[in-house]
Parts: sequence; C-alpha cells; structure tokens
Amino acid sequence: MKLLSFRYEGRTLFGPKVKKEDAVWDMLAIAEAFEDTDFPQTITEGIASGLDFVEKVRKLAEQARSDENSDRFKYAFTAIEWLSPIPRTPKNILCVGKNYADHAAEMGADAPPEKLMIFTKSPTAIAADEQDVSVHADVTDSLDYEGELAVVISKGGRNIPKQLAYDYIFGYTIANDVTARDVQAAHGQFFLGKSLDGSCPMGPYIVTKNEIPNPHNLSVVTKVNDEVRQNGNTASMIFKIDELIAEISRYVTLEPGDVILTGTPAGVGKGMTPPTFLKQGDTVKVSIESIGTLVNKFV
Repeated sequence: MKLLSFRYEGRTLFGPKVKKEDAVWDMLAIAEAFEDTDFPQTITEGIASGLDFVEKVRKLAEQARSDENSDRFKYAFTAIEWLSPIPRTPKNILCVGKNYADHAAEMGADAPPEKLMIFTKSPTAIAADEQDVSVHADVTDSLDYEGELAVVISKGGRNIPKQLAYDYIFGYTIANDVTARDVQAAHGQFFLGKSLDGSCPMGPYIVTKNEIPNPHNLSVVTKVNDEVRQNGNTASMIFKIDELIAEISRYVTLEPGDVILTGTPAGVGKGMTPPTFLKQGDTVKVSIESIGTLVNKFV
C-alpha cells in the first residue's frame, strides 16, 4: 500500500493512493461516513498500529470504492497540496553517515567506517515532494544532495534485538539528505549543516513493508536536471537495516513515526571534480525502486 499525507481545503489529511488513478482516498471522510469511531485521526497514530492499521485502511477503502458516490471520498493529485508522508517526526530525524563504501571513499575516508556513524536533522527540515526548497544563499554556497532510502518506525522500543528489528518497521519512503557542506565543515559537527529549512524532503509515499520484502535490493538513482549523479543499490549498505535499528535503539528509544535515513551511495556534488553544488533553478529527482520518485526544485 502507498500512503500519503496531504492538505485539502486547509485540513491535513492522509490516505492510500487510489489504485490505477492519480488520486488519494480521504480516510477521515471514509471513516466518518462508515461510522468507524476508532479510526486514527493522524497518520502517526495509525502507524503505531502497524499492519492492523494497513488492513483497516484497506477494508475501508474497499467500502468507499463500492459506494455509489465514491468520488466524494477521493481527490485528484492535482487538487491537493502534497505533504511529507510523516509531516512531523516525534524527534530529530535519525541519519546514518557513510553507510556505502563508495560514498565514504568519495568523501575522503581511507576506509569504510567500522562503527555506525549517526547524526540527526531537525524535524523543521522536513519538506514534501514537489515542494520548492531554498538554496539558502545567505548562509551557504555549497548545498549538496544525498538520495536515500528512509525507514519509518511503527512501534516503539529500546534495546531491540536485531532478529526482531523488522517487526518495528512500518514501511519505507525516499529522502534527500540535503547538506550545506561548508556549514558542516565550519561547525565541526553535522547538525546545523544538515538542518536548514527544507533540507529533508521526503516522499512521495510511505510504501508499507509487506510490499518491499527485501529492502536491500533496491536501486537508488539521483538526477540533477535529468543528469544521473547517483546510481546505486541498497544491497551495498555497510550496515543493514536490522543492524541500524538494533544499534540505535541501544541508546535511543524509538517511537512510532520516527524516521531513519539509511545513507547515500556515491555521486554527491562534493565528490565530483570539481565539486558541483546545487544552485537556484536546479531540480533534484531521487528515485527508489518500488517506491517512486521524490522531486524538488531549488529556488
């Protein structure tokens, strides 16, 4: 199932993509019409129920589809404002650094990291598919892109065993870990250079984990103005997703709606000769197999 968050007539809503249509079901309207008084009112509340929520959404959408006036429950994509699938995470977005050997090499590392490198981005950095993102020319001239697979956590936990890690996943989405390289270097740590407003576009959908049984065999392609810059595969992750969840949860309690960015393959602007950073008018497209394409213009 592909789930999205959106705004329609001033309301923040969510629902699944309508099959074979460029449209979305309004799950709150459907739940109200069919008197499901226990239906979650936000997507994060639903995510906390895991696949039980997915099944409830599926059944309600089938009821709506069978309704003689089903059009009242769905909106064309052209009529909505897309939001990030998770409009606001419970805490900072958790990110994995140098999780692909080729990317570690292009960033100047002598060898791939032996231990997990974790940093965070502020929730205020979250942006949506098709949202314009500032190049922040007032604070940086070295804005870079990083296409990544993002993991959406379903149920919370601490000290999660590696063998149970996938039980804590709701699904997957696409992220662009936009980074001000000069700010990152100047401050000697990642947070400010990674947390500029709009520097974490995510979307367009969360694809539920049952539709991606093997997240470690997905192509990751990033284009800038239709030029392929990154062309990798999640099979090349150094630390796999179950390892990430187990290790992070040793230190941090994971919560429903938390997002983990799993790292980026080679091909970022800083790794080019000469380094080539984003400028006003550039469009970045990050495509991940089985999920879709995240598109943002930089202004």
